[in-house]
Amino acid sequence: MTSLPVDWLEKEKDRRTLRVDASAFSDKVYEALTAACALVVPGLVIAIAVAVFAAAWPAFAKLGLSIVTTSDWDVAAGHFGAAPAIFGTIVSSAVALIIATPLAIGVAVFLSEFSPTWLRQPVGFLVDLLAAIPSVVYGLWGIFVLIPLLREHVMPFLRDTLHLGATPFFRGPAYGPSMLAAGVILSIMALPYISSVSREVLMAVPRSQREAALALGATRWEMIRDAVVPYARSGIIGGIMLGLGRALGETMAVTMVIGNRPEISASLLAPGYTMASLIANEFSEATNDLHLSALMAVGAILFIITLIVNAGARWLVWSVSRKRAQ
Repeated sequence: MTSLPVDWLEKEKDRRTLRVDASAFSDKVYEALTAACALVVPGLVIAIAVAVFAAAWPAFAKLGLSIVTTSDWDVAAGHFGAAPAIFGTIVSSAVALIIATPLAIGVAVFLSEFSPTWLRQPVGFLVDLLAAIPSVVYGLWGIFVLIPLLREHVMPFLRDTLHLGATPFFRGPAYGPSMLAAGVILSIMALPYISSVSREVLMAVPRSQREAALALGATRWEMIRDAVVPYARSGIIGGIMLGLGRALGETMAVTMVIGNRPEISASLLAPGYTMASLIANEFSEATNDLHLSALMAVGAILFIITLIVNAGARWLVWSVSRKRAQ
């Protein structure tokens, strides 16, 4: 048997060493690129936060907590109280979640558990398509369709027929542009986010989870209620918080239907204001540095609220996952 030349073996060994070194170098380059990409996102968040809070600092330094606790927004007098906008943002987003969450989860349960295969894809596509509609189109639809419907039929029905006008939440005249209109339009815009995430997490529930519940004698509804939904609870909560984030930051559609009146009212039939609407309406007309800084301060408050909401969502998901693991 002929042995291989020594010089050929040495060359082959060198080639393999070069290949290993090249592979190790490419792995290091790939690792560095992925690390850089991962650091870009928190870097952007930090950069945005620094820019917003730096621009808002003069207003915070001069006005203090009055920008949060007072309602007087008078540019000429130098009074900047954003309490009505903060109140309107929170209330309209809460109304949107109250309307959108049951509807979105119902859609997700139907598509994941009951829908025929031939119907699942078209309905899912149409629900997801709601997220692709431009905000201004929602606003136009709200002005020409939603507001007349609410003013002429829904608001009188809620206030007079159901006698909810005796409560502070549905008291007063039916203007049309209102907190209720903003909540409805936001619920439609948040629905595809909640539904899409909920549908995916429900479909990811193991089949054995369903079969075990049915084998124990549960009906199909009991199987969904007691086995499927609890298993997917953390993902559903994440989808709800994603929808809430969409509702908190929405600007154009809300500005077109909420009425833009800077007053705090318990009635959902009354016009209101949101932080995003306040910034959109006045930013291009800011006449002095304090006015501009006050608007940036409103943006900083919205930024803080968004961070609190996301932190709360993370905590809820973590706590639910921990309980399930135990």
